Amino acid sequence: MTPPRSKTRRPGIPAVAALIAITLSGCTPTPEPTPSPTPAFASEEEAFAAAEKVYRAYMAAFNDVDFRLPTTFEPLSGYTAGSYERDERELLSQMHAAQHVRGGAIEIIEFSGVEVTEHGEVFATTCNDVSSTTYLDEEGRNLVPADRAARYALELVFSLDETGLRLTEATTAEDPSCAE
Repeated sequence: MTPPRSKTRRPGIPAVAALIAITLSGCTPTPEPTPSPTPAFASEEEAFAAAEKVYRAYMAAFNDVDFRLPTTFEPLSGYTAGSYERDERELLSQMHAAQHVRGGAIEIIEFSGVEVTEHGEVFATTCNDVSSTTYLDEEGRNLVPADRAARYALELVFSLDETGLRLTEATTAEDPSCAE
């Protein structure tokens, strides 16, 4: 899995001169490093925490979805946006029309922030356990392939809109650390 490029800045000559002066003086205490702010968040840590909060709430809402009851789909829209939201709605409608039944829950094993862009997009990865989830057709036949992995990794993208941070992309990823 290749995370998005991180954007680093090289210190300019004034910053290097100040660093040398502080180092040579010996008497001046070294200031504590401060997180670099982004336009939408005070720090990357804050952005990652916000994205994780959104993802965990989204997964809790998804685990409560009953394909037979379309009203249970509505809470998901509070956490998603864009083509991800449209594609998800279409898939849920198909599952409802086919009278599929899902059991169990998806468990988040790990969530890791990767990058925050200057536009407030947050990139992250997650490892999810699906070993307890089942999918049945209208006649009760198991739809889960026998060779389905118990865990899978996703690369996630969250974007800001007028209501807050939303999940806008999720792509499966190769991540050996996520495998059993």
